[in-house]
Amino acid sequence: MDMVSVLLAFSPVIAIFFLLLVFRTAADTAGYIGWTIAAGTAWLYFGTPIPVVLTASAAGLVASLPIALVMAASIMQITLMQETGAVARVVALMKTIAPGQHAVQIMIINVGFGILLTSLGAVTVSILPPIMIALGYSTFAAILLPAIGYDALCTYALLGIPAVVFAQFVGQPVQEAGMHFAYFMPVISCCIALVMLPLAGGWRMLKSGLAPALIAGLTAGFAAILMARAGLVTITGIAAGLAVILALVLYVKLTGKPLTDRAALSATDLAAEERISLPRALSPWILLTAFSLVLNAPFLPFFKLTFVDLAMPVEIIPGQPEKLRVLWQAYFWVAACTLMALPIMGITGQQLRHGLRVSVKRAFRPIMSASVFFAIAYVMNHSGKGLDWKLAAPSGNMIHVMADASALAFGRFYAAVAPFLGLLGGFITGSETSSIAMLTKLHLSTAEQIGASGVVIAAGSAIGGGLASVISPAKLQNAASSIDRIGEAGAAIRPAFVASLLITAVCAVMTMLWAY
Repeated sequence: MDMVSVLLAFSPVIAIFFLLLVFRTAADTAGYIGWTIAAGTAWLYFGTPIPVVLTASAAGLVASLPIALVMAASIMQITLMQETGAVARVVALMKTIAPGQHAVQIMIINVGFGILLTSLGAVTVSILPPIMIALGYSTFAAILLPAIGYDALCTYALLGIPAVVFAQFVGQPVQEAGMHFAYFMPVISCCIALVMLPLAGGWRMLKSGLAPALIAGLTAGFAAILMARAGLVTITGIAAGLAVILALVLYVKLTGKPLTDRAALSATDLAAEERISLPRALSPWILLTAFSLVLNAPFLPFFKLTFVDLAMPVEIIPGQPEKLRVLWQAYFWVAACTLMALPIMGITGQQLRHGLRVSVKRAFRPIMSASVFFAIAYVMNHSGKGLDWKLAAPSGNMIHVMADASALAFGRFYAAVAPFLGLLGGFITGSETSSIAMLTKLHLSTAEQIGASGVVIAAGSAIGGGLASVISPAKLQNAASSIDRIGEAGAAIRPAFVASLLITAVCAVMTMLWAY
């Protein structure tokens, strides 16, 4: 095999990796450089015409809209909720939960509420750290646990956007693709729940908190399987988050311990309670939950209407239309429900104007970061094609070259390597969805060569990409900044890295067993 071709095919990924880890370049800047390398390599070495490179990039940008715009909508939602005092009211509620029962608190707040809020588009690494500090946890735990907890079902975040994008890349219905993820979930969710305890309170907490951790993990995992079997993949996070909270409430009741205690509330919390009622504070999420359930219920006509009948295909690459599905997408409903809830929350004109200005400022770079990695993936996927969009020779395609090299290097063990590649991809791109976009075609091509199930391998890689959230510098810095401890984010990276490697290793074993 031509080593020059292999090195050049991998060059965008290698460059981005070094930019982020060695030079600590911002993710969006690293993405721009990575795209330049990918486009230049595809054109100059793999013989891809410039119009094909630019058209593929445009298609990638369009394909990124579900994740890029939902990030923007989520940032707008949480910013406006902060302006109205709704977030402060939610914080006051969570401070009263399971007093003195640290393991239960950790699971309810970081796993239960973490999964639920993330599925609805909320930024849990901004909301949950102040609650953990208020409950007496260390700065280290307050930064790290919110970043780990929602990973229990990261694939179903943002109304299942990662699962939907995965389904598009593997060419399967969302319900079928979601089942491949769901079978991993009971084990992976339990691993995540268990690893949180020693990070928060050492091995003694792991021993004392074993029962609530297993309850949380197994409840989330089997909820994912049940929702996949019911054809409700896109609202898995909502159901699983609520199920975890209810299961742990039942556990507390059965053990005879108090469920709530208002003694932890400060004067600020009491003022937040006076300022806005809980139903009004939760109104954006209540509306979003209601619309999500109605929109995705299989016995109602709305899913077929918005997902199939109104798919709104846009053909950028000939014969491969990108389906916008605007009226189904999470970003549309996150934005719509937020706007509908504004009068309920009692927002003022000044708060609205300020909140929108802040949202635009916060959202621009995350949007561009998510978009550019999709553009890179599409350039690499279509490299070597001519103006007729046909591949003259497989050796001219960057993904094919990468697949050949991977199959030769790892053979049958590639299935065990794929989740670690997903972890790397998620770290590089900053999200599971972007990791799916970059790596899925590679996994499918490599699996075909080694006689394995490409969908299983790609699913294992996607879960690895979700686990990368644990070690994402941006997420850890976000968590640290929410409690004014931005300088302490670095201390959490090493234990987070170890935790993510251990859980990814478990995922690798499962992928290896199921791929053949």
